[in-house]
Amino acid sequence: MYTNILTAQNNGITRITINRPSKLNALNKDTIQELHAAFRVAELDTDTKVIIITGSGEKAFVAGADISEFAHFSVGEGGKLAAKGQELLFDFVANLTTPVIAAVNGFALGGGLELAMAAHFRIASDTAKMGLPEVSLGVIPGYGGTQRLPQLVGKGRAMEMIMTAGMIDAQQALQYGLVNHITTPEELLALAEKLGSKIMRNSSVAIGAAIKAINAGYEDGVNGYNVEIEQFGNCFGTEDFKEGTSAFLEKRKADFPGK
Repeated sequence: MYTNILTAQNNGITRITINRPSKLNALNKDTIQELHAAFRVAELDTDTKVIIITGSGEKAFVAGADISEFAHFSVGEGGKLAAKGQELLFDFVANLTTPVIAAVNGFALGGGLELAMAAHFRIASDTAKMGLPEVSLGVIPGYGGTQRLPQLVGKGRAMEMIMTAGMIDAQQALQYGLVNHITTPEELLALAEKLGSKIMRNSSVAIGAAIKAINAGYEDGVNGYNVEIEQFGNCFGTEDFKEGTSAFLEKRKADFPGK
């Protein structure tokens, strides 16, 4: 079905693996299109409660965008490239109501770090290296990097990372709050699945509402508190709310229908 990615669904978790190891999993146009399709399928699949995105091999999560594809682009073409990529993949992932965990297994550079930042949170192997090296090519991050990096690590650190085009290691990424946990390469996917199983114990409907409310706080001209109030109210009309509150009052474990 796919040429550049692999997908597998097991016990409520869909794992999407970027599979271009010879290109260090670089994002080209076809891979972005395939990722969009795979994320869309997972979002619409009622059996999928959590999505894990990772890279194949031990070297790279995604080592950047495929520069050969856009080296000769005009101003207009460059703008369209960023707009289309953000719409198809990066904003699309950030706004999914199914939680997305990025398991960063090596280099996450340029578009790779931007993809990891679009996920709802990130974990990394202790061998991972992250950075936005675009200014060393005479361009800037175009897939949301100038917006999401400051939100995650603060303006000063983001300015330094982007201006120097340098890489930080996993330990520094943890210290910056760019990743939530670091572990060995061997344990990385097991940790992602452990976190996924913790998430799956809870109401998928409520989690989707929480994602919308949290994201709203980062949108221009949107009052996140108002979105929270609206989403909170909506929860009262769900079967998950009825089950969750009944289970609590009856002192039993909730069995959420996901509706």
